[in-house]
Amino acid sequence: MSESKHAQAGNGKFGSRIGFILASVGSAVGMGNIWMFPYRLGQYGGAAFLLVYFGFVFLFGLVGLSGEFAFGRLTGTGPIGSYDYALKTRGKKGGSFLGAIPLIGSFGIAIGYAIIVGWVLRYIWGALSGAMLKEEAAEYFSQATGHFGSVPWHLLVVILTVVILAGGVLKGIEKVNAIMMPAFFILFLLIAVRVFFLPGALEGYKYLLVPRWEFLLKPETWVMAMGQAFFSLSITGSGMVIYGSYLDKNEDIPKAAVTTALLDTVAALLAGFAIIPAVFAFQMDPASGPPLMFITLPKVFAQIPAGRVIAVLFFLSVLFAGVTSLVNMFEVCAEALQTHLHFPRKAAVAFVGAVVFLAGLFIEYEPYMGAWMDYITIYVVPFGAVLCAVMIYWVLKKEEILKELNRGRKKPLGSYFIFTAKYLYVFLAALVLILSIVYKGIG
Repeated sequence: MSESKHAQAGNGKFGSRIGFILASVGSAVGMGNIWMFPYRLGQYGGAAFLLVYFGFVFLFGLVGLSGEFAFGRLTGTGPIGSYDYALKTRGKKGGSFLGAIPLIGSFGIAIGYAIIVGWVLRYIWGALSGAMLKEEAAEYFSQATGHFGSVPWHLLVVILTVVILAGGVLKGIEKVNAIMMPAFFILFLLIAVRVFFLPGALEGYKYLLVPRWEFLLKPETWVMAMGQAFFSLSITGSGMVIYGSYLDKNEDIPKAAVTTALLDTVAALLAGFAIIPAVFAFQMDPASGPPLMFITLPKVFAQIPAGRVIAVLFFLSVLFAGVTSLVNMFEVCAEALQTHLHFPRKAAVAFVGAVVFLAGLFIEYEPYMGAWMDYITIYVVPFGAVLCAVMIYWVLKKEEILKELNRGRKKPLGSYFIFTAKYLYVFLAALVLILSIVYKGIG
C-alpha cells in the first residue's frame, strides 16, 4: 500500500517523531508492566533479574522493534501486505495468508484486553463512588468478572477506542497518546512518591532492588526476563509494523526504537515502585496477575490515608495504558479491512469495535477470558512474532532492510547488525515461542 493510498484511506501519518514514539510506548505499556513485571522483578532476584531484563530489552528494542518499524515503513502497510511483499521479493506466494496470523493475534488480544480495561473503568467508578473501598475486595472483583458482569463498562471502552481511531493517525492516535502517555507517567510518579512515605515500604524496595545474585544461576530467571522483555515491547509481528507504516521516511528508526524500549522500561519500574512497597507496607502478598491489581491493591488503598484519591489516580493511569494498547490492536485490524476489503476508515474501525465487543461478551467470565488470553498469548502471538522476524531478517534481502533501517540516520548500521538479527534475535524469538509453550506463558 503506497503512501498515497494511506492518505486516500483517510489514515494519515504521524506528525512528529515524539508523536510516533509516544504512540509506540502507548502500545507497549500495558497490563504486563503493571501486574506482572513488579512481581517478577522481586521473585527472580531483584536487581539481578533487572540486569538480565535490561540486556534483553536493549537487544529486542534495537533489533526487534527496529525491524518491525522498518518493515512497515518499507511496505507502507500492515502484516498481510508486508508479508506478501517479502515473499514476492523471493518469487514466492502465500505471504497474505502468513500475514493473517499475527493479525489474528492482535485481534484475539483485543477481545480479551477490552474486557480487562472494562474492569479498570468499573474500578475507577468504584473508587470515585467509594463502593470499591467499602466492599470486600474479592467480592467486588467477582461481581465485575462474572458472566456478563461488566457489559456497560466493556462497551464504553470499545466505544472510546473506536472514537479515538475514527480521527485517523494524526488527530486520533497521535493526539490521544500525546495526552494519555505523559499523564500515565505523571500519575504513577505521584503514586510512587506517596507510597514512599508509607511505614514499612522499605521492605518492598528491598524486595525489588536488593540483588540476589544466586538467581542468575537459575534458568527460570533468564527465561522470565526474556519473556517479560519480549512481550512488554509489543513485538507481535503486527502492531509495530502498522505504526511503522505511518512513519515519515526521514525518521531515525533504531533511535526511535531504543527510546520506546527505554520509556517502556521506565513505565515498568514506576509501576513496581508504586505497587510493591505499598503491598509490603500492609504485609500482603505481591502475587502477579489480576489479583494483584484488582484484589490486593484495593485492600491497600482502603487503608491508606486519602486512599480513595490514590485509587482513582491509579486506575486512571491503568486505563490510559490499556486504551493506548487497545488503539494499536484495533488499528492493525482496521487497516487490514481498509486495504484488503476497501472499507472506508470509520466503517472499518466501527466494524472492528463491534466484532471485538460481541465476541468478548461471551468470555466476560474471568476463567473463560483467562483461558482465551492464555491460548492467544502462548501460541498465536509468539508464532506471529517469529514469522515476522524471519520475514524481515531472512526472507527480505539484507540490502533492502538495511537500507530502510539506515534511512534518516547519520551513522549507518553495518552488516554486524543484520548478523546479530539473523543469528541471535531470530533464534531468541523462536526460543520465546518454545519456552512460552513449555512454561505455559512467560510474558
